Amino acid sequence: MKRIFTLIIASALFAVSMQAQEGNGPANSQEINKESKKTQPKTGWNFGFLPAVSYSSDLGLQYGALCDIYCYSDGKQYPGYYHKFNVEISTYTKGMSTFHVFYDSKYLIPGIRVTSAVTYQPDGKYSFYGFNGYESKFDYDAPNSFYFMRRNTFRALADFQGEIIKGSGLRWAAGLTFWDYKTGATDAENVDISQTLYGQYVNAGVISRNEADGGRHIEVKYGIVYDTRDIEAAPTRGIWAELYGTSSPDIFGTGYHYTRAIAHWRQYVPLASDKLVFAYHLAYQGLAHGEMPFYALSNIPTMYLKQITSEGLGSKNTVRGTLRNRINANGYAWSNMELRIKLVSFDFINQHWYVATNPFFDMGIITDEYEHNGVALTNLGEETAKLHSSVGAGLKIVMNHNFIISAEKGQPLNKQDGPGGMAIGLNYIF
Repeated sequence: MKRIFTLIIASALFAVSMQAQEGNGPANSQEINKESKKTQPKTGWNFGFLPAVSYSSDLGLQYGALCDIYCYSDGKQYPGYYHKFNVEISTYTKGMSTFHVFYDSKYLIPGIRVTSAVTYQPDGKYSFYGFNGYESKFDYDAPNSFYFMRRNTFRALADFQGEIIKGSGLRWAAGLTFWDYKTGATDAENVDISQTLYGQYVNAGVISRNEADGGRHIEVKYGIVYDTRDIEAAPTRGIWAELYGTSSPDIFGTGYHYTRAIAHWRQYVPLASDKLVFAYHLAYQGLAHGEMPFYALSNIPTMYLKQITSEGLGSKNTVRGTLRNRINANGYAWSNMELRIKLVSFDFINQHWYVATNPFFDMGIITDEYEHNGVALTNLGEETAKLHSSVGAGLKIVMNHNFIISAEKGQPLNKQDGPGGMAIGLNYIF
């Protein structure tokens, strides 16, 4: 594992040395915090191109290529940017591939933030552990393939935000997402569908036939955002809160239409300037109306993608270290709490760097169970309302306040959530 992380760091160092422009900004450039006052703002275009080498306990070793592209222009917004692009083509050794293009800007349309992405992720070994968390028992003696299914996902989204009161941090938010899910038996060799939990649920009618093969959906987002963060990628102070709904009319004839209510509260409290920050995240999402197909339950809508996939609960984005999609239900709440400790700051190859660590504690709980279509389950375990939790720590290497290499190890406090896991990739999770 140390070799994998060393390779990521070495690749980043090599790549950023090839940036397009390394100039300094004008004397009156905007300075966000004390750290940026000690360094010259970045200007022009900055390319972070490197091999997509990462690791996840759920997905395996990732290999491919990615590129983060920032336009700082005259440097007046640094460490903010005028335009950001992200492109990734990669695959994991356990089966999932990613083809992803992302764009974000507050300046493409005056007064409106535009965030868009197109993503295709085929996954022949997608994790399926049943519904309602601990209600579905996790069997350590079962082969890994027992919890496999196939889920190929295409997503295209466009989100927009605009100020309600100038300078207040309060914004309206709206967006549109197109989903195309294709689900079925796992692609794993020599595994019959009847030998998987997914196959047993389909045969028993827990997963109905009209949702077993997937479907297409349009989701409309609408709500408000309150954002006073000083630096978006790695805040040292401020609040980032969201309250919105997503509605999906049945325009493709799947038989499913639904509305979800979603709330996020994230706060960053400086305890010792920007050297020590307490960050916490409180979140809820639940089914407000209608019925959702099982394959869409794990999706967590967001107005800005911190990671390519926004799913839970479990794995690397929500209750870290737990099994991917371990907590799957109509509604759930979760929290993340961590200390972000800046260990050292330095300049290298004309870039601004710092190294930080983040010990964390995560929790999640089901608030609304998924109905089983009146069918009794055979793998029943404990009560659904029991708390899922994990502890762990991470290491962050940050370039120019925006490009963040991350390694995190999480350990569940209940063995029914798995043996623990590690994730190496990009960015803080919130």
